[in-house]
Amino acid sequence: MPIRIKARSGESAEQLMRRFKKMCEKEGLTKDVKRRMYYEKPSEKRQRALRKSIKRVQQQELAAAGGGGANQRGGSRGGSGGGRSGGGRPSGRDRR
Repeated sequence: MPIRIKARSGESAEQLMRRFKKMCEKEGLTKDVKRRMYYEKPSEKRQRALRKSIKRVQQQELAAAGGGGANQRGGSRGGSGGGRSGGGRPSGRDRR
């Protein structure tokens, strides 16, 4: 669907461009352009589609279970909520 913008009375070029960019983002055009900037192999395309569908199903299951939205911050991963947890591989001088 083509995006058409008509200048409103008294609207500056900057405001018009801002409105146009916002509409492009809403339509998903900017994401699509960035994704098509480089060639994507068919296998990578299938993997991306699979990851997207898995994420969608998990979101639906989470919503059906009565859990909060995906954007809520909480104790889903444990820890204090910031910085390094100290687990995993040692770094720097501690490695032996």
